[in-house]
Amino acid sequence: MTEAVLLVGGKGTRLRPLTLNTPKPMVPAAGVPFIAHQLARARAAGVRHVVLATSYLAEVFEPYFGDGAAHGLRLTYVTEKEPLGTGGAIRSAADALTTGPAGPVLVFNGDILTGLDIRGLLHRHERAQADVTLHLTRVADPRAFGLVPTDADGRVLAFTEKPGRPEEIVTDQINAGAYVFRRDVIDTIPTGRPVSVERETFPGLLASGALLHGVVDASYWLDLGRPASFVQASADLVRGVVRSPAVPGEPGEHLLLPGAHAEPGARLTGGTVVGAGAYVAAGAEVDGSVVLDGARIEAGARIRASMIGQGARVGPRTALDGVVIGDHAEVGADNELCDGARIWCGTVIPDAAIRFSAA
Repeated sequence: MTEAVLLVGGKGTRLRPLTLNTPKPMVPAAGVPFIAHQLARARAAGVRHVVLATSYLAEVFEPYFGDGAAHGLRLTYVTEKEPLGTGGAIRSAADALTTGPAGPVLVFNGDILTGLDIRGLLHRHERAQADVTLHLTRVADPRAFGLVPTDADGRVLAFTEKPGRPEEIVTDQINAGAYVFRRDVIDTIPTGRPVSVERETFPGLLASGALLHGVVDASYWLDLGRPASFVQASADLVRGVVRSPAVPGEPGEHLLLPGAHAEPGARLTGGTVVGAGAYVAAGAEVDGSVVLDGARIEAGARIRASMIGQGARVGPRTALDGVVIGDHAEVGADNELCDGARIWCGTVIPDAAIRFSAA
């Protein structure tokens, strides 16, 4: 039985106010909590047991997913009392695994959307007889990521975490946030203190002579750390740019969840999701956006690449472009917000109060 650890303990501070009441992996993307997509893809690749390494708002995961049976999985929940970093979280979660010492254990970061061939990654790990195999991807600007150069055979040569100087940028290959560990390698991670797998575990293994293998994959990959990326990920899932068995509908320009209502004459495009109980009035235009449960979009509103929180209201003729509206906030009529503006949960903006907002 293939087992996996899913790291879902982060606070998601860059996604606030979306994550004030909801941990980042549970924020809906394409109609379901984001990690539902990761779990569904893992299940499709043959994984049967997943350990969720939780911390921030840990209490919300189990009521939604339960024991995992409804998703074709067995789920175990491990909660950190204090944040332990990526390495510490993996080590803590490993106590719930049953895989033997030489067996493979998949590890995923809970904020990455990817079209990675998971079975292929496992196969490459076994063929290389590696201690750890890393999913790598190439990006045009690698400065915000961990660089992982490899030789012609895929052997990892070094790690540079978020290079600060031009001479440190020796490759465009970055750590893409999915790994296969030999089970006994996880046991070498120290316990009882925070450990960064990127800054401590991997460089330490490399220095000790362990075989770390890199698999460069050119499939879809997106880091969901920023609101704009999260909204894009949802839209790409709805449109079928990247496929997930968890999307509750066929690929298309929009997705209406049960109980959602869009009046005739409302225009929904670009992979827009309208959540349960949400309402979009006639004449409103919503493009490539996420409208969460119970939200209300009034007549003539124009919304693009934005996220509208649960129970929020966008007034008539208001224009939003690249904006996050927190849960139960209200933006009155004839406002204009753009360029990364974020409206906190419960905030009320009067009619015609804002005409623009800089990032």
